[in-house]
Amino acid sequence: MSEVMTPTYRIREVDGRDDEIVDILTELHRMTFLGGASVPPFDRGHWWLAYCEATPVAFAGVVPSTHVREAGYFCRVGVLQRHWGHRLQLRLMRAIEMRARRNGWTCMVSDTTGNVVSANNFIRAGYRLYWPLYPWAFPDTLYWRKSLISVPSSRSTHSKRR
Repeated sequence: MSEVMTPTYRIREVDGRDDEIVDILTELHRMTFLGGASVPPFDRGHWWLAYCEATPVAFAGVVPSTHVREAGYFCRVGVLQRHWGHRLQLRLMRAIEMRARRNGWTCMVSDTTGNVVSANNFIRAGYRLYWPLYPWAFPDTLYWRKSLISVPSSRSTHSKRR
């Protein structure tokens, strides 16, 4: 009987001003977006790479939102197709949210257009649909928002009766 090995992935924040990193991010963008979106300026915001062993297989980025105060904008995520199904987008989203909290942002926003897989991942990650005051994308775009502020639980572990 042969064993099926599940690949091991590592996610690392990288420097979008480093030329080698920019080359990797650009190539992953080209391979995952297939010309369907312009290459973003990697020297803005924060960027991550997901590696399978030593090979970069996914990337994601966040920049300060220009539409929502004290918010990060989840601007890009791309996962090479042969690595789909390993929750890499969700793991990248969590890494971005940790950075956003360290930046002092109170929420994350993003958008999807015609991408059911990403929309379902936003739902899995706890994002909610919302309609921004000034929509910034296409008429059929879905807008996503997630609060990063912890709300104290209304449940108490102690009885209020004495």
